[in-house]
Amino acid sequence: MKILIIEDNRILAKNIREYLTLKAFQAEVAFDGIMGKEKANSEHFDVIVLDINLPGKDGLTLCQELREVWNNTPIIFLTSSNTSKDVVKWLNIGADDYMWKPFDFEELISRIQALWRRNIPNKITTIQVGDIMIDTTKRLVTRKNETIELSTKEFDLFQYLVQNRGNPVDRQVLLEKVWGEFDAYMFSRTVDVHISTLRKKLGDGIIETRKGFWYVVS
Repeated sequence: MKILIIEDNRILAKNIREYLTLKAFQAEVAFDGIMGKEKANSEHFDVIVLDINLPGKDGLTLCQELREVWNNTPIIFLTSSNTSKDVVKWLNIGADDYMWKPFDFEELISRIQALWRRNIPNKITTIQVGDIMIDTTKRLVTRKNETIELSTKEFDLFQYLVQNRGNPVDRQVLLEKVWGEFDAYMFSRTVDVHISTLRKKLGDGIIETRKGFWYVVS
């Protein structure tokens, strides 16, 4: 599951991201409303965790603008306000849930999972690439009903390339999106090794190389 955290408190945002990663989620962070909107509209996320008081563009405005362009990703507001009048306003503009600061990280995860489960019927969970089927819910890859065994990172890498199908992605971006924070020197070959292993398992022609270290699923 991939979560977007839009929070200007860098310490809190980092703590949320680290906790989600620890619990096997993928998580990305934006520190203002403008960056948050760009990420929300350019990548697929399963849930958005959105602070209301943001620089650049506040959370209420951002939520409204996302709904206006039919971005229906579930949104959980983070806020210090706890009046019933505010809650009604948030729900009316398109929020799906809210949490008051300070909050328990385990409760946040429970709410994220609840929203994701609620939204499953509206999700495309099976993707076809050639004769390969990817079930993103079960995290299963098959060819002609035969399972292709992938490690966790191999699946995450393949899924990211499939979600960005047709768009070449460079090694640096893959390290950031699939592995999170990294030491560029130590892990400079990590993507190459995983791509090589994926090609052996998936077969030729599924993952192409462009411009040296740009990879793409066509």
